[in-house]
Amino acid sequence: MNTVRRVILPTRMAVWVLLGLCLAFTAVLAAGVPVALAGPAGLGLLALLAALAAADLWRSLRLWAQAGPRVERRLPAAFAINASTELRLDVVNDGPLAWQLQVFDELDPLFDFEGLPLSLTVDPQTRTPLRFRVIARQRGIATIGRTQLLWRTRAGLFEVRQTVGDAQRLRVYPNFAALARYAWLSGDRRLAQMGIKNFVQRGQGTDFRQLAEYRRGDPLRHLDVKASMRHRKPVVREYQDERDQCVMFLLDCGRRMRADEGSDGQRGTSHFDDALDAMMLLAYVALQEGDEVGAMTFGTAETDRRDCAPRKGMGTLNALMNKMHDLQPGHHHSDYLAAAEDMSKRLRRRSLIIVLTNFRDEDAPELRPALALLRRRHLVLLASLRETALGVMQEQPIHSTEDAVTVASAHMLSQARQDAFARVVERDRLSVDVEPQALAATLVNRYHQVKRSGLL
Repeated sequence: MNTVRRVILPTRMAVWVLLGLCLAFTAVLAAGVPVALAGPAGLGLLALLAALAAADLWRSLRLWAQAGPRVERRLPAAFAINASTELRLDVVNDGPLAWQLQVFDELDPLFDFEGLPLSLTVDPQTRTPLRFRVIARQRGIATIGRTQLLWRTRAGLFEVRQTVGDAQRLRVYPNFAALARYAWLSGDRRLAQMGIKNFVQRGQGTDFRQLAEYRRGDPLRHLDVKASMRHRKPVVREYQDERDQCVMFLLDCGRRMRADEGSDGQRGTSHFDDALDAMMLLAYVALQEGDEVGAMTFGTAETDRRDCAPRKGMGTLNALMNKMHDLQPGHHHSDYLAAAEDMSKRLRRRSLIIVLTNFRDEDAPELRPALALLRRRHLVLLASLRETALGVMQEQPIHSTEDAVTVASAHMLSQARQDAFARVVERDRLSVDVEPQALAATLVNRYHQVKRSGLL
């Protein structure tokens, strides 16, 4: 319901006028004028000023109610995390009077903003657009509150702080700039700019694609005799990577995924955000390839778990976004074995299961049997996020004994992690342990490798 709340305060000018009156009354008394003479005069003057102020307030409120400016808010359908978004307010004045305003929008604390409050003079019969920018620092549901207006009465004796409009709730999604960039690059055949290797091998795969003229190097076993005789030139069958396969994500939402290194150069980006971005990019790629995509979370309370059954079509990407956009990593320990057992019960069809997590040495005793259980039926890709801080420490220059100890310790920790990861994945060359900024491109490359090699 669009209700109006008002707070009326005297302006600085009104306070100075009242203070001046008090000082003048004090000076008159100090000059020896009797109180019996000065008192009635002072009270009379005070009553006159109070009457003028009341008349000013009553008239201004009446004029505002009859033809005061109104605010129309224009919001996007949704926000993207760490993306600067322009918001617009239109101040519409259909009345015959100009008004001095300050405008402030009540924003959710998860927003950083610039350009507020906005001060302006609204001329009569005008529509004034106001713009300011916000940056959402966390995914989930954001509340854009009501709009606050601060305006002065006609004589300037009072300021009226007025709250208008209704609060609105909008969703903050992961930043899908990478998806848009991938779509553009894939259409322009410049995927190498993202570190993604994508090339077509003629004649490979198992699904028939099309007939094409023979080129040197094409397998002779793909020669189509009937088509060659019909066209009077060698014609071969071209095949493409098998479609209708299943890609299933197992997303860790435990306490390890809360690690925040600002991996993309902006604060507020956790390992979980990086994993979610990579998952969405690979989901987009797999859906474009005609595969089914699904996701399941673990490491959270039972009430916070999300489960998206594998489906085909680009509508699946929207379903994933809507289910995962407000998910945050919790404080729970991630039970890998329980997640593997749950996945094995739910997913009977052989699939590519991608486990997104933040691996530690102490996870090895639990993670190894979980992966073994999944590998009985599925192809498993373990994708672990490695802290960038270790790499930075290893590369720092050595100027003192403390620097040498720091660099050596970083190398020891890194080597211990590599050894533990190798023991967990054993001879699996598909799994990866990479820094967050490299995860998306690495996963897409691994997916293409699986498709080309026919591992599924």
